[in-house]
Amino acid sequence: MTPHSALPSRREVFKNTALGFGSLALSSLLTQESSAEVRKPHFEPKAKRVIFMFMKGGPSAIDTFDPKPLLDRDHGKPFPGTRPRVTFAKTGTLLKSPWKFKQYGKCGQPVSDLFPHVAKCVDDICFVHSLHGTNPAHGGAAMKLHTGSDNFVRPSMGAWVAYGLGSENANLPAFVTICPTLAHGGFNNWGSSFLPASTNGVPLGNASIPVAKAQVRYIKPGQSADVQRRQLDLLAEMNREHLTRTGPDAALEGRIDAFELAFRLQSAVPDVEDISKESEKTKSLYGIDDPITENFGRQCLLARRFAERGVRFVQVTHSDPKVQWDQHGNLKQGHAEKALEVDKPIAGLLADLKARGMLHDTLVLWGGEFGRTPTVEGSADGRDHNPEGFTVWMAGGGVKPGFRYGATDDYGWFAEKDKVHVHDLHATMLHLLGMDHERLTFRHAGRDFRLTDVHGRVVKEIIA
Repeated sequence: MTPHSALPSRREVFKNTALGFGSLALSSLLTQESSAEVRKPHFEPKAKRVIFMFMKGGPSAIDTFDPKPLLDRDHGKPFPGTRPRVTFAKTGTLLKSPWKFKQYGKCGQPVSDLFPHVAKCVDDICFVHSLHGTNPAHGGAAMKLHTGSDNFVRPSMGAWVAYGLGSENANLPAFVTICPTLAHGGFNNWGSSFLPASTNGVPLGNASIPVAKAQVRYIKPGQSADVQRRQLDLLAEMNREHLTRTGPDAALEGRIDAFELAFRLQSAVPDVEDISKESEKTKSLYGIDDPITENFGRQCLLARRFAERGVRFVQVTHSDPKVQWDQHGNLKQGHAEKALEVDKPIAGLLADLKARGMLHDTLVLWGGEFGRTPTVEGSADGRDHNPEGFTVWMAGGGVKPGFRYGATDDYGWFAEKDKVHVHDLHATMLHLLGMDHERLTFRHAGRDFRLTDVHGRVVKEIIA
């Protein structure tokens, strides 16, 4: 029997094996519960998974999906209503949209010239034109959309979904975020906060890296699978011996699960990222054959590949360090450039999910952290931030197709009819996944927390 003194110390084991089995790739999982556990929803779900397409910077609703004829008529005049008490920047007179709108599909939903491909999918889309939040700054608004709070670090909506439902695939995490932004909340937008770390979003690259080069960090093993397996077995044996002395320890048991998942991820994630077996027709559908749409098209295709393998929540982020959707000036050029990059990939994702029979139980959510004002910023061509009333849309996953709900005022500044708060959006998303947002709670610091805090109603009017 090997004497105890001949065994490596715990410090040596961690030092020599960390890169070997990819634990640093999932260092955020070191206090997790098992991510392979499938948990039962509260009631029969309409959706099994979510794909969230985040348009960072704030696309303008009145230039994309929510036309305002009075804005065209009164271009150049002062806004006739009362402006918000808190604004991000000084704005001037009314600014009409530089794009024309047409009605599409059997539902007759108006869409601007910015989205000719998405326009062909409107009969599968449910538009919510009355979303509103509380914060006119990017960081606060992004945190509000992602976590339900704009002033505290809270678990992200993807983490809540992972906590509530677990993963359908023992070799993949429940929550993956593809090329997430590192700005305006950064990690907190996909973090788990006080939830078990297994619910944390696993990032694939970040917004500054082309998705073709994006990887889970340290995913490539430094040693053979056989050596790693023996290292893991030794570590597990040491940890189990410790558990016999201390009794149950959720954090330590989570570490064991984390190392095992990291080991399995080494083969599972590269397989998902390998799109070489996808047909040229499919790649073209997503716009991967065009340099303008290639990057976001890859994100959308990877989202479908993760989703079909059992990942519960997949987020793709359209962002870049320079332009984003944040046109305080040069609106016409900036929005046109951004829309061109995403229009075909978004339509391709919807068409592909539908063709594969996945759209009915996959909830696709599109939107930014806020919209933009109907007034000009500066002296020419720009719009300020507007959290008071903007548009998001959903498709599949149990929402009414070809449907529009809610409305902003005649100029598109304030949500006015059938208002939907961000908390209501979260409550509705969880409901579609079979979870009661008031029952999905986690005890922390002496109180029960939930994604919707003490707010939120399920918008039953948009559920099919």
